[in-house]
Amino acid sequence: MENRKDLQKLKIRQSYLKDENRARDVNKRKSKGFLTARENIENLCDIDSFLEYGSLLIAAQRTRRSIDDLMANTPADGLIGGIGTINGSHFNEFASKCMVMSYDYMVLAGTQGLANHKKTDRLLQIAQKSLLPIVFFLEGGGGRPGDVDYYPISLGGLNLTTFAQYAKLSGKVPRIAIVNGYSFAGNAALAGCSDVIIATKNSSIGMSGPAMIEGGGLGSFHPSEIGPPSFQVPNGVIDILVADEKQAVEVAKQYLSYFQGSIKYNECENQESLRNIIPEERKYAYDMRKLVNILCDKNSVLELRPNFGKSIITTLIRIDGRPMGLIANNLKHLGGALDSDASDKIARFLQLCDAFGLPILSLIDVPGFMVGPNCEKTAMVRHASRLFIVAANIDVPIYSVVTRRGYGLGAMALAGGGFYESKFTVAWPSAEFGAMGLEGAVKLGFRKELEAIQDENERIALFKKLLKEAHEQGSAFNAASVLEIDEVIDPIDTRKWVINANSTYPEQSYKTRNGRYIDAW
Repeated sequence: MENRKDLQKLKIRQSYLKDENRARDVNKRKSKGFLTARENIENLCDIDSFLEYGSLLIAAQRTRRSIDDLMANTPADGLIGGIGTINGSHFNEFASKCMVMSYDYMVLAGTQGLANHKKTDRLLQIAQKSLLPIVFFLEGGGGRPGDVDYYPISLGGLNLTTFAQYAKLSGKVPRIAIVNGYSFAGNAALAGCSDVIIATKNSSIGMSGPAMIEGGGLGSFHPSEIGPPSFQVPNGVIDILVADEKQAVEVAKQYLSYFQGSIKYNECENQESLRNIIPEERKYAYDMRKLVNILCDKNSVLELRPNFGKSIITTLIRIDGRPMGLIANNLKHLGGALDSDASDKIARFLQLCDAFGLPILSLIDVPGFMVGPNCEKTAMVRHASRLFIVAANIDVPIYSVVTRRGYGLGAMALAGGGFYESKFTVAWPSAEFGAMGLEGAVKLGFRKELEAIQDENERIALFKKLLKEAHEQGSAFNAASVLEIDEVIDPIDTRKWVINANSTYPEQSYKTRNGRYIDAW
């Protein structure tokens, strides 16, 4: 059997795919400190679980190159794809099967050719029919002008279905983009259509590469100048920045795990430390990220877009092993006030959680929405309103916990549009409430009385007296006494409230949901 000619022919064809038989290309890759596409897939998938589709594909250049040349130099037409198991040691086979695709930069700079578009469409079709999550390595230079076999069937390749097909999977299956090196044009467009972009510090992501920019008369640039992390992290394009491809794969595994179900794990920090994390002096700030890490299961927090919309924290978490989304105010930026970027960041995160059935925990310490002429220049009215619209139309529950300040429209938005929109709205004893910040409320509400006092010391004394009264009036205990909130709780009981609420909301898989699409932004 081993001498059968057909099997020998298969082994010869398969030999072109192996990294060990592509020494020149691999060495060039290694000189940059990068891994090969096959190494990345091997690191991502469980051992021996990856089954490749379309491996014998070659570039659509038969009319200008020999078959031997194409087999040797365009293996798989620069796109490796198939089904593998990810996180199989934690989840069952049904939950851990994934579609994995990777452009191979060692083949024509990872460009998108006619044949590999056909392969991509086939793999996406399989992912859609089986509802498989997608992990896509998207390094590459975009469209490939060198493929000539399709003429005169097509002129510009504008009748491709790849982009629409991938976009239609938004909200249906989790889609993870991993970018290392250069990702331009079509490759970048697929990254932007993904739910999350995990990118290395060596990445550059742009809607066109240097050649197209120069051809358009817009100047000459090195690829590294087009969309580096210094641009794409603070502007929100990159969700998670990592050091290298190995870390990108590990983060992808963790991100995917939140959509694969619960685990039997409930270790957490000593919850008693939550009692003292908020200073008794109400003007002093505290570290909300530290609070989040104490509250959630150990090693379960994965933050998205930490350097965009910095006044809000959006993270995937687990509590008692159950995956959830969490939003929380970051007091170290704008005092936690919601500006346009923060509003967009929350709205999109709510869509992500809603699409895949993750309940949302909202930790509220907010002075409100940002105000003022400069803020309004950013279209604040529309961005703030978007948050209300998205929050009002999600199906997953929001659990609201006011840790300190619950002021105005900002607090209402973070609770889903109002305190009665949440499945529960509770407050820690440190919380205070008002239609706006208490200092501002006193200055506006008692302007005449304050201005009538000529003596500055007397005026300050009256202001302090009125502020103290407002603080007492707006305390969590008074809010609870009129049922503006459901309960005032000891901080150490926060996890109990979340676990209890989750017990009445059956865990849902994205496989059983008809998720709405998730905005790219």
